[in-house]
Parts: sequence; structure tokens; C-alpha cells
Amino acid sequence: MDPETGIYKNHVKKESWRTILTLAYQSLGVVYGDLSTSPLYVYKSTFAEDIEHSETNEEIFGVLSFVFWTLTLVPLLKYVFIVLKADDNGEGGTFALYSLLCRHARVSSLPNCQLADEELTDYKKENTGSSLQSSFGTRLKSTLERHRVLQRFLLVLALIGTCMVIGDGVLTPSISVFSAVSGLEFSMSEKHHKYVEVPIACIILIGLFALQHYGTHRVGFLFAPIVLTWLLCISAIGLYNILHFNPSVYKALSPHYMYKFLKKTQKGGWMSLGGILLCITGSEAMFADLGHFSQLSIKIAFTSLVYPALVLAYMGQAAYISSHHTVGSNPKIGFYVSVPEKLRWPVLVIAVLAAIVGSQAIITGTFSIIKQCSSLDCFPRVKIVHTSSKIHGQIYIPEINWILMVLCLAVTIGFRDTKRMGNASGFAVISVMLVTTCLMSLVIVLCWQQSVFVAICFVIFFGTIEALYFSASLVKFTEGAWVPVALALSFFIVMYVWHYGSIKRYEFELQNKVSINWLLSLGPSLGIVRVRGIGLIHTDLVSGIPAIFSHFVTNLPAFHQVLVFLCIKSVPVPHVRPEERFLVGRIGPKEYRLYRCIVRYGYRDVHKDDMEFENDLMCSIAEFIRSGSPESNVTSEDLGKEDDKMTVVGTRSTHADGIQMSEHSSEMNESVHREIRSPPPTQRRKKVRFIVPESPKINMGTREELQELMEAREAGIAYILGNTYMNAKKGSSWMRRFAIDYGYEFLRRNSRTSSYALSVPHASTLEVGMIYHV
Repeated sequence: MDPETGIYKNHVKKESWRTILTLAYQSLGVVYGDLSTSPLYVYKSTFAEDIEHSETNEEIFGVLSFVFWTLTLVPLLKYVFIVLKADDNGEGGTFALYSLLCRHARVSSLPNCQLADEELTDYKKENTGSSLQSSFGTRLKSTLERHRVLQRFLLVLALIGTCMVIGDGVLTPSISVFSAVSGLEFSMSEKHHKYVEVPIACIILIGLFALQHYGTHRVGFLFAPIVLTWLLCISAIGLYNILHFNPSVYKALSPHYMYKFLKKTQKGGWMSLGGILLCITGSEAMFADLGHFSQLSIKIAFTSLVYPALVLAYMGQAAYISSHHTVGSNPKIGFYVSVPEKLRWPVLVIAVLAAIVGSQAIITGTFSIIKQCSSLDCFPRVKIVHTSSKIHGQIYIPEINWILMVLCLAVTIGFRDTKRMGNASGFAVISVMLVTTCLMSLVIVLCWQQSVFVAICFVIFFGTIEALYFSASLVKFTEGAWVPVALALSFFIVMYVWHYGSIKRYEFELQNKVSINWLLSLGPSLGIVRVRGIGLIHTDLVSGIPAIFSHFVTNLPAFHQVLVFLCIKSVPVPHVRPEERFLVGRIGPKEYRLYRCIVRYGYRDVHKDDMEFENDLMCSIAEFIRSGSPESNVTSEDLGKEDDKMTVVGTRSTHADGIQMSEHSSEMNESVHREIRSPPPTQRRKKVRFIVPESPKINMGTREELQELMEAREAGIAYILGNTYMNAKKGSSWMRRFAIDYGYEFLRRNSRTSSYALSVPHASTLEVGMIYHV
């Protein structure tokens, strides 16, 4: 898929039924791998300690009733019929909800937002509610926009949900693979089993993470068949157990059995809810992976196949357990004990493959959400490798991959049983769901413009269910639930410190930007020698001149004849259309040859490589010059209105009738195009030319400006970066000093540099250091 054009397929949702069914089939391997493997460990975790199976079967029937209604109310009702509708232009997940709120209430944590960003096609989404916002919604929006504390709380809430998703990326592979491998206990003695189970699980996990850099596109075609085979397998076994052992098990689907269960087991039954909770692990993936599919395809896959297969699987296990009381020991309550003996080895193989697929989905999701956080300055810069040139969104992050592998191995070796792994995984899952419920209540009021009564009903109904499970998981804090808390806290500190440092750095640059009058006083030559070439000065500022530019001018003996203040920023939308990618404007009069170019990316956009980016950048500036946009006036008052003078210019592929650039000697049809050529070079180098449309005509001044830009491009491009060091001001609190001097600086030194984020060749980079006291 072309990264620039293919990512918008979700905006044109008029697919045929064949396409929808194909997407539904493919979603099995990507979305439902984790959810479909939950029968491996739900009953085993539930009966691990808090409750025991008795002759009356009240316990097993009560657990089955809880499992059925939890599956029905949370994944089916909440996610399939409500949350999936809260997509952000086709994208889902915690950051999608936060992005929607940022655009509808202006509570974005990004400091360099512009009014021009609100003109993006995908910035505003059509409201699903009434056209007039309720009075409460208006007051809520105003309150959020006025109080920075509430904006920070909203950011913290989104980060907590994100960190718990990352924590789940550690726990899900561990419990899924370990539970699948646990089927070996029926083929060997318990003495040998405990020495084989953990090493085999660790080998599978190491192999899983070691193969991540190849990407999922090479084996992705196998994912859906594996999960489909697994779902058919567990549903067939479940149906067999129902018919063979207890055909009346369907009666346990009545909510009355939940009441009888809690009445008999009391505190033990309440504490066992932490194990029952595992039946919905992976439900969040339906929303998080929405960008790769469509709402209808995910709904069809869940309602027609996944949901019925899971219900049959749980009913089958309950039917088997209800007719086997002579086992007498809780460890024998599990998935494999209900599998016919002749089928255990084939089922074991399929279970291991399904566990690997489920683990792969959550690992890929973790990579994706970290990329989103990094785009929005909420995570340090990391190396992002796109493993597929055709399928958008398949990425690999080496540093995160090895961190996840080490943590997965530590959890597997440290716990060595599904009970504590289940406690940890359940706490992470329910925490993410609570965050989603809170954010959804705001989306209902602010984005959908529904009555506050609807939002309150949503929170009370689903919040009560999730709070019940959360309290049961919290009780198991010392028995494994502390792990996701520790993981989330570690990632949260990293993310918040990085975000805080990035905000403070931007605020310092904004407060200390250079006056336009100082620039104009230097004259067109800027007081130094102007040599051939283009200098791209990277800055985070979207208006004004960064303070580091004065540092360049006073310390460098010469500067390039064309200077471009380049700002690469993220906006709170998933994707920015190619035709709206660039904002181009002038700084000062024409003869200064100073331009500002703001390159806008969505939080899920793919950044192009350096050569393609450079060509798009040059063509956007050339198109701006050709369009005859007015030059910037010289008053400092007009500098604050710079947004109004900037022109939206697309990439080369979006204006075929505009200026194109050629770096080879192929001949063009002179009747259609005119060429602006550079003079013959004195030394051998690549020839550059702009191909200008025949109409409209351009004047001599514009032609000279294009000629100079082309000559500068032919001479070469240099990236000029400011390498800033930050120190807290004297008198700052110890917390601020620790966050800036130690936390942020440590992360900055050990993360990727700005030149890597821009895909800048090292030979074309000039870095100048400065110290900021914030």
C-alpha cells in the first residue's frame, strides 16, 4: 500500500460485501488472537485458590454465568455497539479518544498548534448527535479549555491507559504461551513437567521476539487460518462436551446462577472475579486495531464467529467439569482436561500457534501505540522500522522489542504459574477498560453532543461492572497485580518527564525568539557572506525566528543563499492528506530568500525518507513561489499573523499540474512544459531543473527566484540543527530540577537525535549546541 495514498481507504467506506467479509476474515488473526485464547486459562485461574468445585455445581455454573454475561456486556455491547463508533477518522484506541477530545475542546498538549491546523479536512468530524451542543456540553468544554489542571488530568488519564496497554504487551505473551504449553502436563509426570514447561515457554518467547524485525507481512497470511482453526476447534470440543456430559448446562446462562454463586461463596466468589475477568482480555484490541479494518468487518467477525465459539468453549468446559467430581484437586480444572485424550496433542499444537498469533498482535499493537506517543512528544525518539512497503502500520521498534522480551522472560520465569500471571494480566486489562469508559463519557457529551444523562448512564452501567472487577483484581495486588502497576508507573514516568521537558523547551524557545526587526536590520545578506546552497534550519517554532538562529549568524562566517526554517510537527489527527502536508510562507522581503515551511504529520503517518522528502519540500517551495503569494511585510505586528500568510501546498503527487522537479536529463514535451534550467556546472554533479506548467504565465521576478532556488538545490542541502541542553533555573523545586537536569537529559542523551527523526544524512548535518535554563 502506498503510504501517501493507501492510508485513506478507511475514509471511503463504500466497500462491497466481498471486501467486508475479506476484512472480517483477516481481522481474526490480527484482532482476536488474544481474546480467542482466553479459554486456556480462565477456569484454571478462577478455581486456583479462592473457590472450590463442589458436588452441587453451583460454583462452576455461577462462573459460567459470569463469563457469559461479561462477554455479552463488555466486548459485545460496550465495544462492538458503542465504542467502535467513537473512531478518529477510522482509527481507534486510547489516543484516538484523546485526539477527538483535543480537537473538540482545544485541550491538546501539543504546544505548537495553529489555527491553520483546524482547516485540515480530517480535523473536524461530522457530529453524530444534534447540531446544537447542550448547555452542559458548552459549559464542560469551556471549563476544560480554561483550566490547565483539567487538561493535564486528561493527558495523565490517556497516558495511564497507554501505559497499561504497554504493560499488557508484556503480560499477554507470557500467559498465552505459558498456558498453551501447560498442556504438556498430561503427557509426562509432574516431576518432569515442572522442569520442561518454563524452558519451552521461554524458547518460544525468545523466538517470537527474535523474528519481529522480519515483520508480520511474511507470515501474516497464516494468522487468520490459525485463529479460525482454533475457534472451530474449541467450539467443536465445547459442543461435544455439552452433548456428551451435560446437555442442560445452558440453564447456567441465567443471571440467577450469579446470585447463587455469590451467595454461597461470598468473599471467595468476589475475589475469584479476577480470574473470570480474563475472559475479556483482548477486547480492547477490537477498538485499538480499528484503523486496519472497518467497523462493520470487526462487528461481523465477532458476532458471527468469535462470540459464539467462545460461549460454546466455556459451556463445554463447564459441562465437563460439572460431571467430573472425582478429580478432587483444583489444578486439574483447566482447558486441556476437557479435551478428549486422542485430540490433546493436535489441540496442543494449535493452541501454541494461536497463542503466538495472539502475542504477535499485542506486540505489534505496542509498537504502534509507542509510535503514536513519540509523534505527540509523549515518548523519547526511538528507531522506527517499517517492515512492509505495502501495508501501512506494520512497524518494528528494536529498543522496545528487546525490552519487552526481557520483561516477558522475567515474568515467565519469576511467576511460573498462570494464577499470578492471570492476576497481573487481569489488572492491566480492566485498568485500560476503565480509562476507555471515562474518556468515552466525555466523547459522548463533547463530540457526539448527546445529553449528559446518556453519558452518566454509560458510566454508571459499564463503570459499575468494571469497578467490580477492578476491586477484585486490586485485592490480588501482592499476588501478581503489582507487576502491571510497576510497569505502567515506569513507562508513565518516562513519558511524562519527556513530555514535560519537551513543553518547557518549546516555551523557552517561544519566549526567547528573535525579533523580526533584528533580522531586517541585517539586510538581505544577513551581515554575512551568502554562499550557494540551501540551509534547512530545524525548529519547533511555527512562527517567529528561533533564538538559535542568532547563534548561527554570529558564529558562522557564511550562510546559504536560501534559508528555510523547517518545522516538522504532529497534529492531533491520525493522518494528514498529502495535498495538505506543507504550509509555506516567507520571512521578510523576497530578496532575503528566507522561507518558513511547516510539515504536518498525523500521529499514524509514515515519515518519508530523506531524498523523497527533500524533493517534496523543494517542489512545495517552488509551487509557493509560482503561486505569487504576497511577501511578508516588515513590521513585527504582522509576524504574529504569520499563519494568515502561509499557503497550503501538497506533495508532488497531489499537484501533477504544478511544478515538478527533475534530476536527470530526460527530455520533456516543450509544448506542454517549460523548463527552468541551471547554468552549466563547473564540476560534474547531478543536474536539477524545475518543470513549470505553460499556464499561467510567470513574471521575470518569479522566474529569477525559481532559478535561484534551483541553483541552490543543485549545490546541495545542509540540515542545521540546534543541539540544546537544558538546566533548571536556580531556585527551582527539587522535583523540577530532578525532572529536567537528570530525567529529561538522561532520556535525551539516550534517545535518537533530531537528525534521525528527520532521516538526515550525517554528512549533510551541522549541529550547534546551546544551553537553556528553564
